[in-house]
Amino acid sequence: MRRRKDERGFALIAALLANLILLAVGIVALNLSTGDIRISMRAVGDKKAVNAAEAGLHWLTVNFDAATYTTLIGTTPRYLDTVTGTTTDANTRYKIDNIAEPTTGPAQIPLPGFSIGGSQTWGQARYDARITGENPVYNTSVTIDVGLGHGPVEMGTMSR
Repeated sequence: MRRRKDERGFALIAALLANLILLAVGIVALNLSTGDIRISMRAVGDKKAVNAAEAGLHWLTVNFDAATYTTLIGTTPRYLDTVTGTTTDANTRYKIDNIAEPTTGPAQIPLPGFSIGGSQTWGQARYDARITGENPVYNTSVTIDVGLGHGPVEMGTMSR
C-alpha cells in the first residue's frame, strides 16, 4: 500500500476531533450533575431557613407580652441550637426584625362572645411582626410577615 502525500496526519486529526467531542460531552455531563446538586442544596437551605422562621414565630407567640413587646425585637440572631438545646444544626438561626402596631386596619378586633353587655366589649389588640430565618452555609434566607392578636383587651369607651 502506498500512501499519498495528502493523506498524511489524517489519523491524528481524527483522533484529536474525537477527543474534543468526548471532552465536550464530559463537560456537559459535569455541568448538568453539579447543577442538580446546587438545586438540591438550595432546596435544603430553603427548608432550613423556613424552619428557622417558623421556630422564631413559635418562640414569639409563646413569649409575646403586649406590655414589653419591644424588648423581643432582636438585633442579633437566635440560633436554633441555643433555643432547643440540641446540636443538630449550629448555623440555622432566626431574627425577629420588627413588632409594631398595624399601620392599616383597626388596632383592635372584637371577640365574639366576650361582650358582657352595655357598652363594654372585649377584643384582641393587633400587632404585626417580621421574622427572618436564615442559614448562611447554604446562603438562604426567608422572611415572613405575621399578624398577632393579643387579648382579650377591653375595647369599650366606658371610663371607670
